[in-house]
Amino acid sequence: MSIINEDFLLKNKTARTLYHTFAKDLPIIDYHCHLSPKMIAEDYRFKNACELFLGGDHYKWRQMRTMGIDEEYITGSGEDFEKWKRFAGIMPYLIGNPLYHWTHLELKRYFGVDALLSEDTAEEIWDTVNEKLAQDGFSCRGLIRRSGVEVICTTDDPYDDLSYHKQLKGFETKVVPAFRPRLDSINVDITERMDYFHENGCRLSDHAVDKMDGDVVEKLIYLGKEYAKRGWVWQLHIGALRNNNTRMFQKLGADTGFDSVNDFEIAEDLSRIFDELDSIDSLPKTVIYGLNPKDNYVIGTMIGNFQRGPARGKIQYGSGWWFNDNKDGMESQMKALANLGCLGTFIGMLTDSRSFVSYTRHEYFRRILCNLLGEWVENDEYPADMDMLEKIVKGICYENARDYFDF
Repeated sequence: MSIINEDFLLKNKTARTLYHTFAKDLPIIDYHCHLSPKMIAEDYRFKNACELFLGGDHYKWRQMRTMGIDEEYITGSGEDFEKWKRFAGIMPYLIGNPLYHWTHLELKRYFGVDALLSEDTAEEIWDTVNEKLAQDGFSCRGLIRRSGVEVICTTDDPYDDLSYHKQLKGFETKVVPAFRPRLDSINVDITERMDYFHENGCRLSDHAVDKMDGDVVEKLIYLGKEYAKRGWVWQLHIGALRNNNTRMFQKLGADTGFDSVNDFEIAEDLSRIFDELDSIDSLPKTVIYGLNPKDNYVIGTMIGNFQRGPARGKIQYGSGWWFNDNKDGMESQMKALANLGCLGTFIGMLTDSRSFVSYTRHEYFRRILCNLLGEWVENDEYPADMDMLEKIVKGICYENARDYFDF
């Protein structure tokens, strides 16, 4: 018994038409993720379901800890099947959590599994997934091909030599680097590294903005000028409170599931940054991601202050990020954007993931988008103009991102 049926999350007739006719089969442009270029270049093959589904996935680790599972069976030395079985055992408890949907989408789309994951089905699904992983077409590149991905933008340290990206020049999916310096380590040779990245196909930068103060503002203004010179898109991920658990940070390091939402104020500092850059015609295309939902209207109104042609939607409010890439978070972000700006210019979804099966999140997003649009149509808030709705759906799901980025 699978919850992933043909009309999953599509609660009205218009939504079903929009998704199945216009959105379902569009290619994917994954303009921000944390996939390993090394794994893609070497066409890595996963040894089993545990490595594929649980490796590096702090979303899942957090919930396993919540269920009282010992760290040995999460990030520790426990046997892979025992880790898998314990993960399977928590799944029925995750009602309302996007992990429940994501996991079953991944099992269905890549492995043809209709059964619900639980302790009772863990071994059967383990065997099915492992059997498929041993076949041709289920390596890293095979999974990317199955997902219909046109472009992948990895997230890379400024001092990476990009050797794996160079090895991927002949791969049919374009894999390009994105420049991500730490704001506390901007050095005198930073522009040389930008030039090196640009020569190797980079057209995006990315910053984790975990606080706003005078020093951060000045560094962002400096970097914004440099990105504008190169025609790069600037991504700002704002609002994480990282590494809250000192004991576990010392044991496991960063990005292991001990981060949360911060609540610092952002409006005045963002205004200063954008205004100073705009006043000297040096404000690059910018995507702002807000982790705290309290900032939806701050960001939604801020982007309208600095829109400027010829780009449509030059300043973007990025898709629901991290703790917001769930149904409620995505809808809240899109409703704020629609209320305050122009949803039709939105560049849509990205995975922000380390997992090679997380491309089903694009399906998840597309279904949620089409359902939201369908509600507005059936509530008589927008006409059932299928020609225009086709443009909106295809734009948000694929074409706007294709046109926005210069890959």
